[in-house]
Amino acid sequence: MSYNLVWFKRDLRLHDHAPLWQACRHGPVQCLYIIEPSLWAAADAASQHYLFLRESLLDLDLALRKRGGGLRVEIGAAVDVLELLWRQAPFAALYSHQETGNWLSFQRDLAVQRWCQMRRLTWHEYPQFGVVRRLRDRDLWQAEWEKLMAANCLEAPTAGQWLQPELPMTLPEPQTLGLTQPDPPQRQQGGRRQGIETLRDFLFERSRAYRGGISSPLSAPTACSRLSPYLAFGCLSLREVVQASRRQIAALPQGDPRRAGLTAFVSRLYWHCHFIQKLESEPELEFRNMHRGYDGLREADWNPHHFQALIDGRTGWPLVDACVAMLKQTGWLNFRMRAMLVSVASYPLWLHWQPVGHWLARQFLDYEPGIHWSQMQMQAGTTGINATRVYNPIKQARDHDPHGHFVRHWLPAMRRVPQAWLFEPWRMPARLQQQCGVKVGVDIAEPPVDLEIATRQAKARLYAVRGKAEVKAAKAAIVAKHGSRQRPAPRRKARSASGWIQTELEF
Repeated sequence: MSYNLVWFKRDLRLHDHAPLWQACRHGPVQCLYIIEPSLWAAADAASQHYLFLRESLLDLDLALRKRGGGLRVEIGAAVDVLELLWRQAPFAALYSHQETGNWLSFQRDLAVQRWCQMRRLTWHEYPQFGVVRRLRDRDLWQAEWEKLMAANCLEAPTAGQWLQPELPMTLPEPQTLGLTQPDPPQRQQGGRRQGIETLRDFLFERSRAYRGGISSPLSAPTACSRLSPYLAFGCLSLREVVQASRRQIAALPQGDPRRAGLTAFVSRLYWHCHFIQKLESEPELEFRNMHRGYDGLREADWNPHHFQALIDGRTGWPLVDACVAMLKQTGWLNFRMRAMLVSVASYPLWLHWQPVGHWLARQFLDYEPGIHWSQMQMQAGTTGINATRVYNPIKQARDHDPHGHFVRHWLPAMRRVPQAWLFEPWRMPARLQQQCGVKVGVDIAEPPVDLEIATRQAKARLYAVRGKAEVKAAKAAIVAKHGSRQRPAPRRKARSASGWIQTELEF
């Protein structure tokens, strides 16, 4: 019996799923997910990603079984799995969403495309985000985004012929895939049902604190939508979130703080796709500077001791170390604190963005490659088209954690530090350290560099490159390919907060 094969990737839902909907219209359907060892062995993969995925797959399989189907899970390279299924029972067509993933998934898709051509098999791919494949003119992008977001969401199929897997779904443990990182004990749980619950809670309650609440690490955990992992893994579709937000805006009375919060939130959903479009248009951004004039800026100066201090949460700057501690426990951090981490890594610590980016990708449960690498480069100053953003961790602490509640929550040793020394505890006199029972260099790290001097030197090196005539001359081509065009309302608010505006960091 001929059938259609629906290949699930980072789109783990039945609702608003164009490949599934179309495949069900054209005959029996087999639903497939492929666990690809090569992707899980990559430097940007972590145990928490796989465990969230596994929870989402179980939820998806349950939804399919309620409809008479089920999810078939295979382990191996995508082409090998497709060839195996083809030999067992040739399928009429392959259906999936387009994916803007890392370089490995890009090469995988090219291999699948060649395999389909060899088999003379049609591969139907559908856009999942407001990202345009083979975009020719960036000026046309916003209209395409609005068009996709305005189209009706597709209901989950309720009828159709489903092919049930011959064997029950079994999912390997992360260790068998080489994933040995600890699972953050307070991370969010995967699955569409969890995503829907989070969305409803944000739309009806938590959005009232969105404006004004997303910058501080104290208020952000509840003020932000927390939808980012459910969008990154496709448990929710971007379109359904946009439309649900717009319906709620229209239903709320004027003056309700949730209207302002949701309006700002929708603008950030736009920016989510804006950044992913950059990687879609130039996949090499994962490992190559957007502006090639910055090649060699940091590469030869890698300092392993600085990097180790960062990943251990031992930089000595309390807010930085507290953010690292929170990441290890939760897999999440708000956008401003993430931007601060990259800024500290890129300027006073003078670390190249790619190894730092791989480490952060493993820390972020909501890692979205298109957003992540675009933002890593923007914060590191290698795009050539964005203003330099340097976040002083001491100033950020004074602005967003003035009483030290966040720092003392995540760094127990800081609870013994007097308020007067909260922001620069390494300067505490030895006698006071003894009185407080805290020792700099042991309980609290000493910064590896002088913050002011190192930041000033880093900015001078960056500006020296930026000032070169050939670097300035190359800027226009980058703006034409990647620069934003018309911005959605409210323009001023979206623009002022555009440092790391994305699903990964802000929601």
